[in-house]
Amino acid sequence: MTSYLRALDEQLRQFGLPRSLLLLQSNGGAVSVDQVAARPVMLVLSGPAAGVGALKGCAAPGEKANLISMEIGGTSCDVMVMARGDVPVTDELTIDGYHLTTPSVEIHTVGAGGGTIAWVDDAGLLHAGPQGAGARPGPAAYGLGGENPTVTDAQLVLGRLRPGPLAGGAVTLDAELARKAIETKLAKPLGLSVEEAAAGVIRLLEQNLLHAVERLSIERGHNPATFTLVAAGGAGPMHGAAVARALGSRRALLPRAAGAFCAMGMLQSDVRQDYLQVFLADLDKVETATLETGFAQIEARAREALARDGFDADEVAIERQLDLRYDGQQWPVRAPLSASGFDAAAARKAFEVEHQRLFGHIQPGGRIDITALRVVGRGRLDWTPPAARTPQTDTPKPRETRKVWIDPATGWLDVPIYEGADLRPGCRLNGPLLVEERTTTAFVGPNDRLEVDERDDFLVHVGANAA
Repeated sequence: MTSYLRALDEQLRQFGLPRSLLLLQSNGGAVSVDQVAARPVMLVLSGPAAGVGALKGCAAPGEKANLISMEIGGTSCDVMVMARGDVPVTDELTIDGYHLTTPSVEIHTVGAGGGTIAWVDDAGLLHAGPQGAGARPGPAAYGLGGENPTVTDAQLVLGRLRPGPLAGGAVTLDAELARKAIETKLAKPLGLSVEEAAAGVIRLLEQNLLHAVERLSIERGHNPATFTLVAAGGAGPMHGAAVARALGSRRALLPRAAGAFCAMGMLQSDVRQDYLQVFLADLDKVETATLETGFAQIEARAREALARDGFDADEVAIERQLDLRYDGQQWPVRAPLSASGFDAAAARKAFEVEHQRLFGHIQPGGRIDITALRVVGRGRLDWTPPAARTPQTDTPKPRETRKVWIDPATGWLDVPIYEGADLRPGCRLNGPLLVEERTTTAFVGPNDRLEVDERDDFLVHVGANAA
């Protein structure tokens, strides 16, 4: 990996790129080729970790936002939580059975995407995944030889996807092939209509998505009602409103560039360096001078690394953290320190708030041990958002109306289909409706209201249009 990246970096320099190539690390921050050469393992989750920068772009400048991202592509769904503006970073992750110790954002991944295969087992039960159809042959609708029905085929049968060219003509969706696959492999074995079988596939997939989101939200002590669900990836906006409703969230944000969510996140990611030093002491008895000396040593390493990447002192931000645990506890809890300096009482309070959220209890007055000092060094990169579009002044007209299967109780409805480019900030529309964008299609349910926010993304107010 190192030789490849260095050769690529050199070639780009020869082509005129003025600065070294930056790559996303598993911790959600960028790093130069020279910095990553000694530890290429830092790149193992570089793709989904770009969601950290993307979530920052979904929040207002300086906002301590509560966001849950559900990034759904062709084969998998990556879930990430941003609580009060921060995405948790862990030291341990497992990749294909290998245990790695490297700073990584906390991501939960499940096999649930547009190419997820639906199948019936020997007991006559319907399943969705975890197997995927891949890019080739892909869903049956691609016409590349695939015979297994997928989520994409189900969406096509239900009228939620348009037959014909998709993704600028990269693939073409064939509705008859999709219908045949679902009828042969699902509907007939289950004794259902094609529509009922397709709707069952979507319901199962969205249940799997719900469990994945609950894993990093409810099971971590977060109340989803206080979070906005960000449904990204090419397939995310098809399921965002439904999963938000089941989760209890009142808002679902469907990024206009959902299919390029992580690519946009890379553009909004700062350079980041993480350092840790083992440090054993009693929180209430530690000498401030000793603690300060320990932090100063690792801060110097962070500043030196960022200086090598070309950052001046005023472009560097340093965060201090402590690993804390109750006496006898196995796993430490990370607590941030104030920029104004060390305060044992404030550190205890920060630890107890996090411990209460994670475990549901604290030990008032209990002994707290420091196990490690942490420093996060950030080199701030300028990000200029796209120019704001002019607000909506007229009532947008749908491009067409198409029959879409809503749910078993409602059945088929004539649903307006809007061109995404025609919807600008300030636009408000009541569901049901579909919005077709360049990298995604968004589905808004009958009881929901769609708003185009000031950042030009699609914000769904879940249940706001209920009778």
